[in-house]
Amino acid sequence: MKHANGGNEPTMGGREWVMLLALAALWGSSFFFFKVMVGALPPLTVVLARVGIAALLLNAWLAILRDFMPASARTWAAFIAMGLLNNILPFALIVFGETRISSGLASILNATTPMFTVLAANWLTTNEKFTVPKAFGFVLGFVDVAVLIGPDALSGFANGDVLGEAACLLAAISYAFAGVYGRRFKGMDPIKVATGQITASTPVLIPLVAFIDRPWTLQMPGAEIWGAMVGIAVLCTVVAYVLYFRILAAAGATNLLLVTFLLPASALLLGWLVLGESIPSRAWGGMALIGAGLASIDGRLLRLLRAKRTLSLAP
Repeated sequence: MKHANGGNEPTMGGREWVMLLALAALWGSSFFFFKVMVGALPPLTVVLARVGIAALLLNAWLAILRDFMPASARTWAAFIAMGLLNNILPFALIVFGETRISSGLASILNATTPMFTVLAANWLTTNEKFTVPKAFGFVLGFVDVAVLIGPDALSGFANGDVLGEAACLLAAISYAFAGVYGRRFKGMDPIKVATGQITASTPVLIPLVAFIDRPWTLQMPGAEIWGAMVGIAVLCTVVAYVLYFRILAAAGATNLLLVTFLLPASALLLGWLVLGESIPSRAWGGMALIGAGLASIDGRLLRLLRAKRTLSLAP
């Protein structure tokens, strides 16, 4: 996909924006499912349930279609690397970070992911170089997340634990490199990429859960918890990752990580619609910043300003 100016850098068309919004809504709904599950299960067990159930479902679906996964050792090595970068490392780092700092502060630190992605893509790719509009858009996006979460969360920097903050920043860096690393799967069916990385992550998580959470000591979950497990596995993992890799293939790593800025707005809207939670007034300002940031990163804001300038100079 090319820019309107004929360049080779990936850009976002209407279809990609729809998929990005859908991805944000799906990942935003994970907050609802997590809220249901976390009262009964420890975090890493929730992660394994999400990844493990999704792996079973995706592999079963491909088996029904008789569309088998590649057998190449090199491909599976890439799946393991993607699983480490996109699932295991960031999940583990965020869990560790949130034992020391607030979840609000962790969310703000996670919002630095697109900024690290810009740097990683600029360093490791030839067609996603750093530009002024992207820099402006990402600054707006970071401010937006801070506005949505609220100023109280920022006070955590004064009292927060340096190791916890560093862990969340390392998780953001891991997500950024995952976005760039995932470009190597561009020619592969997105459902196979999702299946491969989730399947490769599951056996690595099993010993971690056994050692840390000791799940055999937990009570058997009730129907509500099992329902949340299925919801978070099917909607927030299976469907979401298929969208994730489709956007990555079509629009590139930098544009894909815009979903990080949309997640707070998605979580707020879902909380209002599903849980009846109120939306604070500062949220509207944050959503306005989302629109401006996305327009700047996509290049549309700059094109609009140029078009207006051209019209104003026309005789």
